[in-house]
Amino acid sequence: MTTMQATLAMPAPNELVPLIPELSLAGLGFLLLMLDLFVSDARRGITHVLSVAILLLVAAMVVLGVGAGDEASVLSGMFVRDTMADVLKVGVCVVSAIALLFVWPDLRERGIYKGEVSVLVLFAVLGMMLLISAGSLVMVYLGLELLALSSYALVAIDRDNPLASEAAIKYFVLGALASGLLLYGMSLVYGATGSLDLAAIRNAAMGIDSPMLLTGVVFMTAGVAFKFGAVPFHMWLPDVYHGSPTPITLFISSAPKLAAFAMVVRLFGFGTGSLAEQWQPLMAVLATLSLVVGNVIALVQANLKRMLAYSTVSHVGFVFLGFAGGGAEGYAAAMFYVIAYALMATAAFGAIVLMARRGFEADQVADYKGLSARDPWSAAMVLCVMASMAGVPPFLGFWAKLAVLRAAIDGNVLWLAIVGVVFAVIGAYYYLHVIKVMYFDEPVGEPIAARDNGVMRFVFSVNALALLVLGVFWNPIMTWCKAAFA
Repeated sequence: MTTMQATLAMPAPNELVPLIPELSLAGLGFLLLMLDLFVSDARRGITHVLSVAILLLVAAMVVLGVGAGDEASVLSGMFVRDTMADVLKVGVCVVSAIALLFVWPDLRERGIYKGEVSVLVLFAVLGMMLLISAGSLVMVYLGLELLALSSYALVAIDRDNPLASEAAIKYFVLGALASGLLLYGMSLVYGATGSLDLAAIRNAAMGIDSPMLLTGVVFMTAGVAFKFGAVPFHMWLPDVYHGSPTPITLFISSAPKLAAFAMVVRLFGFGTGSLAEQWQPLMAVLATLSLVVGNVIALVQANLKRMLAYSTVSHVGFVFLGFAGGGAEGYAAAMFYVIAYALMATAAFGAIVLMARRGFEADQVADYKGLSARDPWSAAMVLCVMASMAGVPPFLGFWAKLAVLRAAIDGNVLWLAIVGVVFAVIGAYYYLHVIKVMYFDEPVGEPIAARDNGVMRFVFSVNALALLVLGVFWNPIMTWCKAAFA
């Protein structure tokens, strides 16, 4: 009873200090929600500008160490603020801010922008930040569900579009199933260890050999695989990416992957790390299936959004290479890869948003035929994105793939690294096919060119060029990733 009373007691003010960025985001999000009630549709841009400013403010607070102190764990261990958390939170806020810069012009032009879009993005980011800093199973689930519920609503924002409605229903139903699997696994882990605290679970797992605990780990693996979109839990991903408005797809394809990475590290690396010999083979199997299925199906896609969806599955396979390798080096490599992927996904879907118009989605590969002749700069930027995703040196994607392959080799799973190399070569085809279409094919139908939006073109260009610049100066990012697991 004493322990429960201590857990339920009001936290001391000093315990809330490390949560200042999260509390600020929550408070400003609610203020923005109230402000939006008094803003007319003609002035809805105010909500958009303020939401971007809030995300950048929160990112700056994390970078400047606001609230960071010597005590890394507060609220009875439920909330952990460490180097990994700070790096990923900055990534989530920056990527989400970039996504909002694409959301506003596109949805406004289509007449479906509502103030709640920006608010839902803010609360999704709040869920990701809580998930990244989770120190207990309760906080993991709280952050995950806040992210998931916000994402379901964002996918369904275009209510009159049957594709969007179908995508949202599939996302919700399958997401609920995955949450149930994850929660059931957590309940088994709790039953076997007697604790919800991840540090206590790690200590308890070292001294027991419980079938209940192993079964719980298997169910948690299934839930995590769904959230990532790993095979065979990838069924939702192509339909959701295709059916959602493209700016929403841009958001859900990038920032949540950073939070999903943190969830894996918290649950498996920090929580059940002593059972690595049991769950690392599962990660290797998921990685293999994702690399094979994702790349093979992406080869035959004519729709660019579906191609990028299946390529996401293959990228998840590369992330899982790092997890299968295990250890600090494996986690650092996987973290480096997921950061690189978030930047690449933002640029890839940003290209589609930039080329799209009302009534023209620009989501077919054939739509990009002859783009280099009409819009050489945009074609060059798309080339940077596709080359990076294919893993062509010296782009960032090449170093990311190299890092996880090396982690797999160091983790004594050489066969998995060989599978990764083979399917990296196979996967390069569909990225290079887009480049070939832009530069060597004659245009068909209505000519395509980037829309006349200076801010959007600038953001996309910076994002695409960053893949080249960071490919040259990639070492600082890897240093930060290694520092997170030092």
